[in-house]
Amino acid sequence: MELMRGLWADARRVGDDELAAMLRLPDWRPRLTAAWLIGLDRRTRFRAELAELLLASQVAYAGKGYAFALARFGEPSDAEVLVAYLERYLPSGLPYDQGYVLDSLVYLDDRLGTGHAARVVDPTGPWWQPWFGVDDPGGFGARIAKVSAYADATMPPAGD
Repeated sequence: MELMRGLWADARRVGDDELAAMLRLPDWRPRLTAAWLIGLDRRTRFRAELAELLLASQVAYAGKGYAFALARFGEPSDAEVLVAYLERYLPSGLPYDQGYVLDSLVYLDDRLGTGHAARVVDPTGPWWQPWFGVDDPGGFGARIAKVSAYADATMPPAGD
């Protein structure tokens, strides 16, 4: 709980200019941090930049944060970005951030009532990758759902 209080304080305190600067750094750590703070506070004004960064996939690990933020924004356009990412990078066979992106897409499908992830989570489908490391594809989406629910449950009242 204390960690979430600190994250919420940071998410509300950090300025857009600082977040933008962190997203431009070549290291994945500040990019991941910025994306999580953006997603936590649902700063949708970063939507286009996060989409561009995710699709460029220049820095491994940062995509986890981009996917989290897009899932928190929760709009159909966010799901479309996640689909575009998976269509581009799943055929490569490189497992970088695809699992987190897929998890975010399943979460959004559940919230939006869509079925974009169906062809990816089907173990008999062309997009299934054995390195997803799950026995039950129905478990996708749970990680982002839990984190997002915890974020919502710990959100301080406006003005705090």
